[in-house]
Amino acid sequence: MNLRTLRLASTAFCLSLLAPAAIAAQAKPAEAAKPRELTIEQRVADIEAYMNNSKRVADDPAVKAEDKAAKSNVAGAGPGHNAWLMTSALLVLFMTLPGLALFYGGLVRSKNILSVVAQCFGIAGLVTILWWLIGYSLVFSEGNAFIGGGAYAFFKGVDSTVGQGGPWISNNVFSMFQMMFAIITPALIVGAVAERMKFSAIMAFVALWMFAVYFPLAHMVWGPAGYMNGLGNEAAAIKAIDFAGGTVVHMSSGWSALVLCLILGKRTGFGAKAFTPHSLVMTAIGTGMLWVGWYGFNAGSALAADGIAANAFTTTTLAAAVAAFVWPMLEWLVKGHPTVLGFCSGAVSGLVVITPGAGFVDANAAVIMGLLGGIIPFFAVMYLKNWLKYDDALDTFGVHGVGGTLGAILTAFFASKDVNGALAPLIEKGLVSAHIQAMLFTIVLSVVATVVIAYLVKLTIGLKASAEKESLGLDISEHGEEGYSGLQTFID
Repeated sequence: MNLRTLRLASTAFCLSLLAPAAIAAQAKPAEAAKPRELTIEQRVADIEAYMNNSKRVADDPAVKAEDKAAKSNVAGAGPGHNAWLMTSALLVLFMTLPGLALFYGGLVRSKNILSVVAQCFGIAGLVTILWWLIGYSLVFSEGNAFIGGGAYAFFKGVDSTVGQGGPWISNNVFSMFQMMFAIITPALIVGAVAERMKFSAIMAFVALWMFAVYFPLAHMVWGPAGYMNGLGNEAAAIKAIDFAGGTVVHMSSGWSALVLCLILGKRTGFGAKAFTPHSLVMTAIGTGMLWVGWYGFNAGSALAADGIAANAFTTTTLAAAVAAFVWPMLEWLVKGHPTVLGFCSGAVSGLVVITPGAGFVDANAAVIMGLLGGIIPFFAVMYLKNWLKYDDALDTFGVHGVGGTLGAILTAFFASKDVNGALAPLIEKGLVSAHIQAMLFTIVLSVVATVVIAYLVKLTIGLKASAEKESLGLDISEHGEEGYSGLQTFID
């Protein structure tokens, strides 16, 4: 065999060995392209975004698609921001249970204290069920300008990923935080109808009111494409701002409370005898709990542990303290002595007034808002109620209706782009007109819906407890138990 023949044989043998591998390579599908890795600059940018509560590189519309990595290395919730919102959610729930229950409970007569506690617990349970069922979806899912859709019904997609409430807040934590607002809002109405409205009527009223007033109003103010969401919807018809619930929480509950107490009627003996609080110590404790919880209410509404939250924390403190001082000082001038009830009423009033502007106004504005919050609601409670002779038992309208309305208009005057840069374009266009429109819209919606719902409940199951049950006390007649064992609660 010559050399040429040997070379040909060797080549053929090598080809026979390589052929199966070549065929297999041809049969094997091409591997998918590896996702683009984050550059060191993008990783640093994501860390900065977390610190500044802004969008990640992957979510930032200002970054070109070809320059984005497939996924951020910090795609989940930011631990600090998420932890603050979980804490804030607990604080807002603390405002209702036990804060509001004790605040209102101390103001009623001893034979009705458990009825107030039961109403607060009942509303907390009912609203939680409605929120999980469809309420959260109606507020925060895509829909139209007035109401959301059903995308998040039964908490579909409400998990530990982010996007529904902020770039660094998990969806489930955001939903829980917002649920606490939904719980306390109708619970505030209880104060106007205390000591005479049936428990069954309150539950029926609240269930209908949430769908007619709270869910649509919260969507219009805070939801995507909301009719009055000036910060979150460039196409909003009314470009108003509401940091933590001046319209959504306080105006809606306060004006609804006024209408409901008028339709319900007065307590037996109203105007002929005094209905004095049975425990101002309990009310004072409840006030302290409300004040502490309000930091979650206002500072938590920044949806981050950032400078806006710090500003809200500061303005909340100043407004509450100023109003808590001014109210009893006015009592001293008018009545000759400052009262503990005056300190409590002033503190809550100041907290109500600052709520819509806590993250929008500076410290000096907060002092002015606290001053006015201690004066105007004081005269509404002291004189307006007596003049119009309506039985707003625990002054829900005087504090929340009047205070919430006052806070909404003052926020339009004092909102500052130096405090919150996102306000710049809205301030340039002017906020006063937008806020007047938002206030009128809120009042009309709350009043009309409450009239319809109240008469519907009245004509079906009835609103008011009988005179006999009212005299006996709602604790015994509605719940079969006493707040203080052994007391003769049937004696007025």
